[in-house]
Amino acid sequence: MPDQNADAAIAVTRFGLGARRGEIELASSDPRGFLRSQIRPEGAEQPQAYSPIQLKPTPERLIEFVSLRQLKLQDPDQRKALLQQRRQPLEDEFLARAGLACKTDAGFRERWALFWFNHFTVSQTKGTVVPIIGSFEREAIRPHVFGRFADLLIASSRHPAMLLYLDQAESVGPNSAAATGTPRRPPGSLIRVAARKKSGLNENLAREIMELHSLGVDSGYTQSDVTEFARALTGWSIGRPRDGAGYLGTAVFRMNAHEPGARHILGRDYAQEGAMQASSALLDFAASSHTAHHLAVKIARHFVADDPPASLVARLETSYMSSGGRLDRVADALISAPESWDPAPNKFKTPYEFLVSSWRASGIGPTEFGQIAGPLNQLGQRPFGAPSPKGWEDDEADWATPDAIVKRMTWASGFGQRVAGQADPVETAHQALGPRLSPAVATAIARAESRPEAFAILLMSPEFQRR
Repeated sequence: MPDQNADAAIAVTRFGLGARRGEIELASSDPRGFLRSQIRPEGAEQPQAYSPIQLKPTPERLIEFVSLRQLKLQDPDQRKALLQQRRQPLEDEFLARAGLACKTDAGFRERWALFWFNHFTVSQTKGTVVPIIGSFEREAIRPHVFGRFADLLIASSRHPAMLLYLDQAESVGPNSAAATGTPRRPPGSLIRVAARKKSGLNENLAREIMELHSLGVDSGYTQSDVTEFARALTGWSIGRPRDGAGYLGTAVFRMNAHEPGARHILGRDYAQEGAMQASSALLDFAASSHTAHHLAVKIARHFVADDPPASLVARLETSYMSSGGRLDRVADALISAPESWDPAPNKFKTPYEFLVSSWRASGIGPTEFGQIAGPLNQLGQRPFGAPSPKGWEDDEADWATPDAIVKRMTWASGFGQRVAGQADPVETAHQALGPRLSPAVATAIARAESRPEAFAILLMSPEFQRR
C-alpha cells in the first residue's frame, strides 16, 4: 500500500519545482491525481507581464532589433546603451518566467514545459536570438507541451529563433534559383554574412533535429541523410526588411532558395514541392520508434534518475508509440509508472531548480533580474545561456562539483539572511520536505544558533538538494 504522505512529497518535490506552503498537504489525498490534474490540452501557462515588463511577440522584437542595429551603425558611440536595449527583452522574459515558476500551483506542468524548452534549446550564445528567446518559448514550446510531439517539433523548427540560432535562415540550395549569387543585404538585416560571401547549404538545423530533437544520435542515420534533409529544409527562412513590414520577423518560405527535386532520407523518398518536403520528413521523424526511445530516455533521466530503469523507459516508449506521439499520454504514463515513485532521491537539482525551490519554500520570488541572474551566473547556469544546442545537462556529475557546492553554500547563507525575519525555519523545513525531512536535519535546523543559519542548513541538506 503506497504511503500517501511520502508520495505527496515526491509528487511536489520530484515532479514539481519544490513545495510551497501547504502544497504537500494538498497533494496528500491523491498524489497521482494531483499531478494528472495539471495535464491540460492548452499546454503550459504563459509567463505574465507586469509593469514595466512587456512580453511582445517575435516579429515586434525583431523589428526593434533591426531598428537598434541601424541606430548602432549611425551612432557607434551609443553602442553600450543599444546593447542593453537589445538585452532588455531577455531580462524581462527570464524574470517573468522565474516569477511564474516561484508562484505557480502547477509545478509539474511548469517543469514539463521547462524540460521541453531545454530539449529544443535556443541560447543567447548566438547574439541575434537574444531578444526572442522568451517569445520562442511562449510561442513554439508552451502551447504544444501536452499535444502531439510532431506539432511541437514543427513549431520549434520553423520558429525564427531556431532558424537564426542554427543558421537555417541563410541556407540556400546549391541548385536553387538563388544559388547563382547572394543579393546584397541592407543595413539592419537579420542575417549577417561576410562581405562577398555566397550563401550555401547549411546543415546545422538538419543535424540537430535528427541528433537532438527527434531520432537520436544512435538511430542509424548517415551523413547523406543529414545532407538530404538539409536540402529539404532550404527555403525555410525569416522575413527581412526588404520583404515588407507584414513579413519582417516572421517565418517565411523562399521557393527561390529551395533545392529542387525529390529527396531520399532514411530510405524514404520525398517528392513534395516546397515547404512540405521538410514538413513531411519531420512527421516521419516524429512517428519513428527511434524518436520514441530517444525521448523516453531523456524524460526518464530528467524526472527519475541519471541512469533510469529500463522498464520505465519501455513504458514511456510504448505510450508514445501507441498514442501517436501524444505528450499528454506520455506524461500520464510517467505519473502512473511505479518506477517514478521510488523513494530514493536520485536527482540532484540544477542551479535553476535549487533557486526556484528555495524561493517557493520561503514564499518569495525574485523581483529584479539581477536577483536571479547573479546567482545563476555564479552557479554556472546563465539565464537562457545553454552552451550548445544540446541544452543544459541535468546529471549530478555536472552540478555537484566541490566548487559548485561551495558556491551554493555561499548563496544559501546570504538567502538565509534575507528570509530569516519572514518565516520560521523549522516550520518551513516541514512544509518544504514533509516526510522527506530526516530527523538529523530537523534536529540541526532546530538547534541552529540563528535563523539565517537554520535556513542555510535546510537549503544545503541532502534532501533539499535532491528531488
